[in-house]
Amino acid sequence: MLCAVYEVFERMAYYGISSNLVLYLTKKLHQGTVKSANNVTNWVGTIWITPILGAYVADAHLGRYWTFVFASLIYVTGMSLLTLSVSIPGLKPPPCHQANIDDCKKASTLQLATFFGALYTLAIGTGGTKPNISTIGADQFDDFHPKEKASKLSFFNWWMFSIFFGTLFANTVLVYIQDNVGWTLGYGLPTLGLVISVMIFLAGTPFYRHRVPAGSPFTKMAMVIVAAARKWRVPLPSDPKELHELDLEEYARNGKFMIGSTPTLRFLNKAAVKTGSTDPWMLSAVTQVEETKQMLRMIPILIATFVPSTMIAQINTLFIKQGTTLDRHIGNFKIPPASLAGFVTISMLVCVVLYDRFFVPVIRKWTNNPRGITLLQRMGIGLVLHFVIMAVASLTERYRLNVAKQHGLVENGGQLPLTIFILLPQFVLMGTADAFLEVAKLEFFYDQAPESMKSLGTSYSSTSLGIGNFLSSFLLSTVSDITQRDGHEGWILNNLNKSHLDYYYAFFAVLNFLNFIFFMAMIRFYVYKAEVSESMHVLTEELKVMRLKASNQEAAKGIA
Repeated sequence: MLCAVYEVFERMAYYGISSNLVLYLTKKLHQGTVKSANNVTNWVGTIWITPILGAYVADAHLGRYWTFVFASLIYVTGMSLLTLSVSIPGLKPPPCHQANIDDCKKASTLQLATFFGALYTLAIGTGGTKPNISTIGADQFDDFHPKEKASKLSFFNWWMFSIFFGTLFANTVLVYIQDNVGWTLGYGLPTLGLVISVMIFLAGTPFYRHRVPAGSPFTKMAMVIVAAARKWRVPLPSDPKELHELDLEEYARNGKFMIGSTPTLRFLNKAAVKTGSTDPWMLSAVTQVEETKQMLRMIPILIATFVPSTMIAQINTLFIKQGTTLDRHIGNFKIPPASLAGFVTISMLVCVVLYDRFFVPVIRKWTNNPRGITLLQRMGIGLVLHFVIMAVASLTERYRLNVAKQHGLVENGGQLPLTIFILLPQFVLMGTADAFLEVAKLEFFYDQAPESMKSLGTSYSSTSLGIGNFLSSFLLSTVSDITQRDGHEGWILNNLNKSHLDYYYAFFAVLNFLNFIFFMAMIRFYVYKAEVSESMHVLTEELKVMRLKASNQEAAKGIA
């Protein structure tokens, strides 16, 4: 699929930057541990937050296709500017080989403005491409064609496979080029790949199934909430059929689906109570009410994904900084610290294939669920794995610090005689967790969103990662500040051999445990959306009956 080709190159570009960004900020722009890590997570957070704006533009104005096209051009512009900022000598401070980076010359305002301006231009482009490219891909499957619907069940597994294929290349080849050849080529290659992928996507335009904009989902949801609030004293009728609803023909004509009234979030049903006013801010159709309910029902699940998203943020920040303190040699070859992120990708790719080809067919026989287990159950397994990851990371870091003490390397921050591969378990487990949580999260928010709000639903997944990164920045700054009070050295310092990342990771393990309890409480009240194919089947049958009656009436008039 041409959409997947773009995603491979786009992920290659994104991870080619994010995987090694903390080292560029440290080594080239001479920033400290906390500042460089927070700059990474703030940028990554923005990258994942902006898709909610892109989803709004797509659903309300331009449609998914045109939003993607315009945003991809912005993305290419940002990548091009970023490549220039790392290539032109005047746009970066002079090299510094001091052991203490505080003694190095800091980047000027112009240099910082150019570099971060390019990064955030790229973030704007991501906002328009990220929520729409996967949705465009999923839109190519017909929910009402048995074979296509069956293929769609595996779509998100293989979509994530294509994403992590591009990620693997970035975390191995690109980071090696950046560390050993130069940043110009390291950023120039993904920029070129991105341009080619956009051209390939555009070449497939005549073959795509295009969805027309269905109006702003935010406005529709606001109308329901306002209408319900304004009629909070109005009693609900005992029969849901007395609530306001549009004709079946109206939905069929617009290619939408009618949704029956449900008892959950009953207060919002008041928006559909007839009071004589037809003002859209006073009266909403039942289907519109149910669409709003569905988006609101997913919010507690969304909140439960913030903490694991914070854990993911550690891959490109503290995990990589740990790698710089360890022995990275295999013979004469020196492993770039960011390359360890490639094991996240490899682990995830292997787990997705095993899950889709072996786990699902076996479990399906017992559960009779086409997916093997429910999406929320799959997410729950991922959450448990995140607790395990941070427990393992804490124990590994404690061992690393003990080795530093034994060899007298605490004060000078020297490299430890310890292989970088001691960090491997936490990277591999992170990939395994992604195969459960991240794939299920993307599919869940797409699948459970109403048909007219698919882009917004998909953006929930990226919003989770965005907030997780901002939460990471907040926690890192807060913990660093609190632990340095009253003359204490603190948990997170520029010299990691004097730091206590083991305490920090243990804190994350506790946070994951509490978050899992919250998730389990929330899923007890979650009600899955009815299958669209079932709704469409009912709608089609009802329309057939109505049309048959109409034709019989016309025939009777003709005879008369």
